[in-house]
Amino acid sequence: QVQLVEAGGGLVQPGGSLRLSCTASGHTFSTYAMAWFRQAPGKEREYVAAMNYIGRTNYDNSVKGRFTISRDNAKNTASLQMNSLKPEDTATYFCAARTYSISTVVSQYDYWGQGTPVTVSS
Repeated sequence: QVQLVEAGGGLVQPGGSLRLSCTASGHTFSTYAMAWFRQAPGKEREYVAAMNYIGRTNYDNSVKGRFTISRDNAKNTASLQMNSLKPEDTATYFCAARTYSISTVVSQYDYWGQGTPVTVSS
Protein backbone atom coordinates (compact mmCIF):
# COMPACT_ATOMS: atom_id res chain seq x y z
CA GLN A 1 0.00 0.00 0.00
CA VAL A 2 1.28 3.47 -0.92
CA GLN A 3 0.02 6.70 0.58
CA LEU A 4 0.61 9.96 -1.26
CA VAL A 5 0.47 13.45 0.24
CA GLU A 6 0.67 16.56 -1.91
CA ALA A 7 1.76 20.01 -0.83
CA GLY A 8 2.65 23.35 -2.36
CA GLY A 9 -0.55 24.60 -3.93
CA GLY A 10 -1.80 28.13 -3.53
CA LEU A 11 -2.69 31.40 -5.23
CA VAL A 12 -0.29 32.80 -7.81
CA GLN A 13 -0.48 35.57 -10.39
CA PRO A 14 -0.41 34.80 -14.11
CA GLY A 15 3.18 34.31 -15.22
CA GLY A 16 4.23 33.18 -11.78
CA SER A 17 5.62 29.88 -10.53
CA LEU A 18 4.73 27.21 -8.01
CA ARG A 19 6.39 23.97 -6.99
CA LEU A 20 4.19 21.06 -5.95
CA SER A 21 5.54 18.12 -3.99
CA CYS A 22 4.25 14.60 -3.43
CA THR A 23 5.59 12.51 -0.57
CA ALA A 24 5.03 8.76 -0.67
CA SER A 25 5.02 6.22 2.10
CA GLY A 26 6.41 2.72 1.65
CA HIS A 27 9.69 1.14 0.66
CA THR A 28 9.16 0.60 -3.06
CA PHE A 29 8.92 4.17 -4.29
CA SER A 30 11.73 3.66 -6.79
CA THR A 31 9.67 1.05 -8.66
CA TYR A 32 6.72 3.36 -9.24
CA ALA A 33 5.90 5.67 -12.08
CA MET A 34 4.75 8.97 -10.66
CA ALA A 35 2.29 11.28 -12.34
CA TRP A 36 0.45 14.53 -11.88
CA PHE A 37 -3.15 15.05 -12.93
CA ARG A 38 -5.41 18.05 -12.45
CA GLN A 39 -9.11 18.66 -12.21
CA ALA A 40 -10.80 22.01 -12.69
CA PRO A 41 -14.28 22.60 -11.27
CA GLY A 42 -16.91 20.92 -13.41
CA LYS A 43 -14.34 19.19 -15.61
CA GLU A 44 -12.85 15.72 -15.93
CA ARG A 45 -9.55 14.90 -14.30
CA GLU A 46 -6.81 15.33 -16.89
CA TYR A 47 -3.24 14.20 -17.31
CA VAL A 48 -0.43 16.70 -16.79
CA ALA A 49 2.92 14.91 -16.59
CA ALA A 50 4.59 11.67 -15.53
CA MET A 51 7.98 10.13 -14.88
CA ASN A 52 8.64 6.39 -15.02
CA TYR A 53 10.74 4.46 -12.53
CA ILE A 54 13.99 5.11 -14.43
CA GLY A 55 13.39 8.79 -15.02
CA ARG A 56 11.82 9.02 -18.45
CA THR A 57 9.35 11.89 -18.61
CA ASN A 58 6.20 12.68 -20.52
CA TYR A 59 4.13 15.85 -20.63
CA ASP A 60 0.76 16.91 -21.90
CA ASN A 61 1.12 19.40 -24.73
CA SER A 62 -0.67 22.07 -22.67
CA VAL A 63 2.19 22.20 -20.14
CA LYS A 64 5.21 21.18 -22.22
CA GLY A 65 8.00 23.70 -21.83
CA ARG A 66 6.43 25.26 -18.74
CA PHE A 67 6.17 22.39 -16.24
CA THR A 68 8.91 20.01 -15.11
CA ILE A 69 8.38 16.77 -13.25
CA SER A 70 11.15 15.33 -11.10
CA ARG A 71 11.66 12.72 -8.39
CA ASP A 72 14.03 12.05 -5.52
CA ASN A 73 13.98 8.35 -4.70
CA ALA A 74 16.07 8.86 -1.56
CA LYS A 75 13.36 11.11 -0.14
CA ASN A 76 10.35 9.28 -1.62
CA THR A 77 9.20 12.49 -3.26
CA ALA A 78 8.00 13.61 -6.66
CA SER A 79 7.75 17.25 -7.62
CA LEU A 80 6.13 19.40 -10.27
CA GLN A 81 7.77 22.74 -11.02
CA MET A 82 5.21 24.97 -12.70
CA ASN A 83 6.43 28.12 -14.46
CA SER A 84 4.70 30.71 -16.64
CA LEU A 85 1.40 29.82 -15.05
CA LYS A 86 -1.82 30.74 -16.84
CA PRO A 87 -5.37 31.16 -15.51
CA GLU A 88 -6.32 27.97 -17.35
CA ASP A 89 -3.87 26.05 -15.13
CA THR A 90 -6.23 26.67 -12.22
CA ALA A 91 -7.28 23.28 -10.81
CA THR A 92 -6.78 20.85 -8.00
CA TYR A 93 -3.58 18.93 -8.70
CA PHE A 94 -3.31 15.26 -7.81
CA CYS A 95 -0.28 13.05 -7.47
CA ALA A 96 -0.67 9.43 -8.61
CA ALA A 97 1.44 6.27 -8.68
CA ARG A 98 1.51 2.98 -10.56
CA THR A 99 4.21 0.38 -10.99
CA TYR A 100 7.03 1.02 -13.45
CA SER A 101 5.60 2.53 -16.62
CA ILE A 102 3.95 5.79 -17.51
CA SER A 103 0.28 6.04 -18.40
CA THR A 104 -1.81 9.08 -19.26
CA VAL A 105 -5.04 7.33 -18.21
CA VAL A 106 -6.60 8.09 -14.83
CA SER A 107 -7.94 4.56 -14.29
CA GLN A 108 -4.51 2.96 -14.72
CA TYR A 109 -3.11 4.54 -11.56
CA ASP A 110 -3.41 2.59 -8.34
CA TYR A 111 -2.68 5.23 -5.74
CA TRP A 112 -3.78 8.84 -5.42
CA GLY A 113 -3.15 11.75 -3.12
CA GLN A 114 -5.87 14.00 -1.76
CA GLY A 115 -5.02 16.88 -4.08
CA THR A 116 -3.69 20.39 -3.63
CA PRO A 117 -5.46 23.42 -5.11
CA VAL A 118 -3.74 25.83 -7.47
CA THR A 119 -5.35 29.14 -8.42
CA VAL A 120 -3.83 31.38 -11.06
CA SER A 121 -5.42 34.79 -10.90
CA SER A 122 -4.54 38.46 -10.70
